[in-house]
Amino acid sequence: MNIEIKPFEKRFAAEAAAIWNKVVDDGEAFPQLDFLDEKSAEKFFDEQDFTGIAVNTETGEVLGLYILHPNNIGRCGHIANASYAVKSTCRGHGIGEKLVSHCLAKGGELGFKILQFNAVVAANSVALHLYEKLGFIRLGTVPGGFLMKDGHYEDIVLFYHLL
Repeated sequence: MNIEIKPFEKRFAAEAAAIWNKVVDDGEAFPQLDFLDEKSAEKFFDEQDFTGIAVNTETGEVLGLYILHPNNIGRCGHIANASYAVKSTCRGHGIGEKLVSHCLAKGGELGFKILQFNAVVAANSVALHLYEKLGFIRLGTVPGGFLMKDGHYEDIVLFYHLL
């Protein structure tokens, strides 16, 4: 499978929304509760500083995506934040690593100095392993910082990476 990360275009909105919504519905990673339809997805992904779409160049299928935007404003505007989503049927094939690596490079290109993750769910061992593999540094843990779909609270881990 040949994967290319492309900038978001309107033609990707429906597939990107479906992938995003699956992560929201799973209730184990994203803080969002609301789903995106094609129109709101187009607006949401277009408003980010950058939205990268992982595309299988052989089939044209959207396999995953990331959003990149400032983590804060003003004097902290040099710190970026990002979220990643991989199509559930395609997980375990290195797509997440490609998305995160692309995001690190794109963040630097856009002038960000740091990429910070505010809320990596501690139970998400795959994400924790990937971020540490790629050189992210743990800042700490917030006990009970994430409300899981089943109603219990999980710790969240904060990370950063210099760009």
